[in-house]
Amino acid sequence: MNSLFDSAPGFDQPLAVLKHCHDRIRKQLATLTRLVDHLPVHGADAEAQQAAQAILNYFTKAAPLHHEDEEVNLLPELTQTAKGEDAELLASLLPHILNQHEEMSRQWQRLEAQLRKVLSASPDANTVASLSVSDVQAFNTLYAEHMQIEEGQIAPMAKRLFSESQMAAFGAAMQARRGIAA
Repeated sequence: MNSLFDSAPGFDQPLAVLKHCHDRIRKQLATLTRLVDHLPVHGADAEAQQAAQAILNYFTKAAPLHHEDEEVNLLPELTQTAKGEDAELLASLLPHILNQHEEMSRQWQRLEAQLRKVLSASPDANTVASLSVSDVQAFNTLYAEHMQIEEGQIAPMAKRLFSESQMAAFGAAMQARRGIAA
């Protein structure tokens, strides 16, 4: 039976789970961009509030877990495993990746406050609810660059260097972090 929905990969494929998270991030970023255009025309109507809630849910719950997967498991394990040119590349990328996580958090705080105003706006009143175009663009740009580094360099390195047991441990840590029973 074919499902109409994309199923998430299992935690036995942790790099595929990370990629799936990136795909979900891209969908939420696209919704955020559409919401910027929607609000001036329709205000904080039910559709806008539903979109704002979905974005809030993702970036306050799932995205921090994704960053923890990288900071607590993936990147430290890669640091221990990588040798030679891989170690040099990782050493050059690691500070940038971690700085991006910090900047994402700062940018998210601004957007979160704006999205919460969308949720609290009365759809019936002439309450102005908007999102900063520049904040949304900066967030989208930062995430796009970040995911490109991870998908283009970090994940392929992990795929090439991690043993089966390292992959299994990474997947188990991701699963446990989400409170999903093994």
